[in-house]
Amino acid sequence: MDRWNRRQFVQGVGVAGLGLVVGCGRLPGQAQALPRMHRIGTLHYGGVENAGGGLAIFREALGHLGYIEGRNLAIEQRWPTRQDRSDLDALAADLVAARVDLIVAFTTAAAQAARQATSSIPIVFTVVSDPVGSGLVASLARPGGNATGLSDFGATLSGKRLELLRDAVPGAARIGVLGLLRTAAQALQWRELDAAAPSLGVQLVPLELHTEDAVESAFEAAIQERVQALIVLGGPATAVPAAVLATAFRVPTLLEQTSLARADGLMAYGPNQADLYRRAAYYVDRILKGAKPSDLPVEQPRELDFIINLKTAQALGLTIPPHVLLQATEVIH
Repeated sequence: MDRWNRRQFVQGVGVAGLGLVVGCGRLPGQAQALPRMHRIGTLHYGGVENAGGGLAIFREALGHLGYIEGRNLAIEQRWPTRQDRSDLDALAADLVAARVDLIVAFTTAAAQAARQATSSIPIVFTVVSDPVGSGLVASLARPGGNATGLSDFGATLSGKRLELLRDAVPGAARIGVLGLLRTAAQALQWRELDAAAPSLGVQLVPLELHTEDAVESAFEAAIQERVQALIVLGGPATAVPAAVLATAFRVPTLLEQTSLARADGLMAYGPNQADLYRRAAYYVDRILKGAKPSDLPVEQPRELDFIINLKTAQALGLTIPPHVLLQATEVIH
């Protein structure tokens, strides 16, 4: 082989060898880097049966962002078996002991428990009525600590809920408010409702639940108090049986969670909760990629829904005034 051919051969081998290295993406013997496993904890107040829908939406949103359980994501789930705040505090401490990278807290009570358990592990909260009043953040624009997330505007929307119910049932002068009224979130909502009642010409009747499974006895109290309409605070554990009993007792009822009006509820007004769960995944993604919770402003609801179920209205023998129907974002026939 002459000198020119030998040089051409060596150059060809060199180019081919480079192609092999580039094609493999690593040098021989070099191990392929495994994706980092992120460990997050979820804390929900209300039991697994209440958490399921929101967690499924949250998980799906994480998947769209590239987080796949078993590949680069592990989720530690915690929920109390009973409606006891001390149980919730213990579960939050358990997540801290498990050394998760981040805690996602669903509801105000869960967020407060997580915040009490740690001042260093990032916390993303959602479905929280008043993050500032609940002591979770210093301000919406500048959270200032290890927690941030999404507010559901629960307390702020309370007056509007009362107005819509009064307009839908014009003859209702005594309106009951059913819920766990001593919890932080619902105490705020009660104060907003109580402040709005005089200008709307209605009298509020508190129907306090000490546990979420006491809805039936609370309805008996509502009948004894001659309640003419009802606002139900809280999630499915309270609202689902309340909606069924409201139809049985023929009490027009407005619910806090809009998704429940598509079942047996008469009306519901509030943020689109599915969107809140999806947006929580966005906050998790930002923090896992290096953002600090203190630098991420608390987000307010992007969508508010007002749903009226005319099937339930018919079962109650109630005619919803046209001007109320015109305000609805969805009417179920």
